[in-house]
This record gives sequence, structure tokens and C-alpha cells, in this order.
Amino acid sequence: MLARSQFLRLAAKAAMVLGGLFVVTVVLAAIPGHRAPVVAVAPIASAAGTKGQESALQNPPSQDSSSPQGLQVQTLKPGMAGMPGMDIDDAKANEHAAVSDMTPGHDRGMSAHMFMTTMRKETPEDTQRANEIVTQLRAGIEKYKDYHVALNDGYQIFLPNLPQPEYHFTKYMNGFLEAFSFDPARPTSLLYRKTSGGYELVGAMYTMPKRATEEQLNARVPLSIAMWHLHTNLCMPPREQRAHADWSKFGLRGSISTQQACDAAGGRFQPVIFGWMVHVYPYEDSLDKIFAVHHHD
Repeated sequence: MLARSQFLRLAAKAAMVLGGLFVVTVVLAAIPGHRAPVVAVAPIASAAGTKGQESALQNPPSQDSSSPQGLQVQTLKPGMAGMPGMDIDDAKANEHAAVSDMTPGHDRGMSAHMFMTTMRKETPEDTQRANEIVTQLRAGIEKYKDYHVALNDGYQIFLPNLPQPEYHFTKYMNGFLEAFSFDPARPTSLLYRKTSGGYELVGAMYTMPKRATEEQLNARVPLSIAMWHLHTNLCMPPREQRAHADWSKFGLRGSISTQQACDAAGGRFQPVIFGWMVHVYPYEDSLDKIFAVHHHD
């Protein structure tokens, strides 16, 4: 009887493990692929204006002992950001560049490493839909004006020790869900400005997988109102040469921006990294400020 009872317990545990593996397999299979969209192959985007947004950086968190107590740091991990062939060191080498690309004054429109969606002609329907998004977003993130609530709800800060005009607090599950559905009240990231007493909520960020088409992006946030962007044309040096690489050529700030040039340099080329993203500043008083590159002073 004892042997039978032990056997049943072992069988139950085995069934639970197999069941868990099955669920994980199904979920992973359901995640949208990371094929580069046709529009992102071009090295330079032609766009009206300079609207752009920072990367969602949907990656697993890690603790940084130097960060403020209670905050978790987002660091890039291979695969999770849709960057096949990039390892942790590759990603770390581009973190600061990805952030600085979106700082005020950076010439995003002329960057070979940035692709922006093209602005469309605005329609009354687009304006109405944009206003509805803003209304729902305001209601959804109102409680996060206290950044402690955001932290308690699973939002995690990205690069808290790097001076930034805005700090991204990202919730990975929201980013996962945005690959399948859109809820304006459920952004992937919250945008905060640092203050003497903590952080002030100024906006939010929506994301989509990099394989999404412009029509799919337009269905989320009208392209006549906002511009989505991708980081593109990344060439990383050979791994064995990374410590002494010429970073004026490699990385998100490097001069190499084509597969041919990257191959000639012995590098590893990625047409698109991260995914589509767009910022929204719902507390501004006009749509051009709400769907702007950065929060207006």
C-alpha cells in the first residue's frame, strides 16, 4: 500500500511537470515571430516631422545593488528582445545608444539606425480615435502617479542610474499582451521624470512586435497622429574582437548600416532590433504634444 501511494505521488508530480512544459510550449509557439517588416529594411526613413519613441526593451529583469532600494533594473537578455545572434554583452553595448537616440536634440530623422513610420493625412475618424486612446490611457494610469504603485504592480525601471530625460518603467506581461491585443489603458511602459522626491508620471509607451505592418500599427494608434519607430541596421563586431572594436563603425552609433559593409568588416548584422514603439503624453493639452517625441517643458 505504501509503495502504491508513493507511486501515485510520483506519477502526479510527473504529470504536473509535463503539463507545465506543455503550457510553456503552447505559449512560446503563440508568440508572434520576429521577422523584420518590409518597411524596416530601408536604412533611413522619410518622415514628416521628428516624432519618435524609445525602445520597449521587453526583457527579463535583474537586480542592481547600486540602484535605489525597491527598484529593479531592466537589462537586455538574448532572445527576449527579438535579437537573435545578440548576446548580453552585445546588448549592453547598445543600451546607452538606444536611450540617447531618443533624447532631445538627437537627429533621429537622419539616422541610418532608426526607421520611422510615414505620417498620413489626418481624418476626423483618426482624431476621434486618438482622443479616445488618450481618455482611456489617462484613466488607466491615474493610479501610477504614485510610482510606488507602479512598482508594486510589476513595473520595473530601466537604467535608473543613467541620467535620462525620461525613465521607462516596463511591465513585461503588458508587452506580451500587446503582441496580441490592444488596450489603451494597459501600456507596456510608463514614462517618468526624475524629481527630488522620486518620479513624476508624464506619459506611457505602447509596443508591437517588429514584424507588425504599418497597417497594424495604424489600427492601434493612427499614423496620421503619431509616428512609430524601430531601431535598425545594427552591425556588431566579431565576439573575439569586441573588447577592442572600433565603435565608430559598430553598434547603434556606428557608421556601418548595411549587410554588405557589415560582412566586409567581419561583423554580425541585424536588420531590426527590439520592436515597434510609440510614446503618448496624455496630460498635454493638444494631440501634437500628446503624441510628440518627448514631453514638452
